[in-house]
Amino acid sequence: MNTIIKTILATNNNVAPLIARLTLAIVIFPHGAQKLLGWFGGYGFSGTMGFFTENMGIPALFAALAIIAESIGAVALFAGALSRVAAFGIGITMTVAMFMGHTANGFFMNWYGNQAGEGFEYHLLTIGLALITIISGGGALSVDRAVTKTK
Repeated sequence: MNTIIKTILATNNNVAPLIARLTLAIVIFPHGAQKLLGWFGGYGFSGTMGFFTENMGIPALFAALAIIAESIGAVALFAGALSRVAAFGIGITMTVAMFMGHTANGFFMNWYGNQAGEGFEYHLLTIGLALITIISGGGALSVDRAVTKTK
């Protein structure tokens, strides 16, 4: 196996990265399903692409990558397949979302409906979970671990 691929897939059998990976996957998947499939009240792929490109001015390639990161990336994270790559895509997507649309609204989520929009606390949590996965890999019970485990 190529050294770069081994490095990307390398992980240990610890439970902490498993918890971070699964939590991130479970929290992000519904958002990705909204954007890709129209589930949970979302607009689906074409509606989301239209909003991202026309309303937000995001180039189509980056808009599509964000949708893929949140949907297919979340599924890959859940399985622990290419965990670092999936976490990187989600982390970048959440960082861009935070700076493009949420820092102006302050730190806190809009629990009481008394601010213009949602703050960025959720984004920080997802970025933190993504960083744990990027650093540690998929951890226990991951496809990455199964592929790279030495006998």
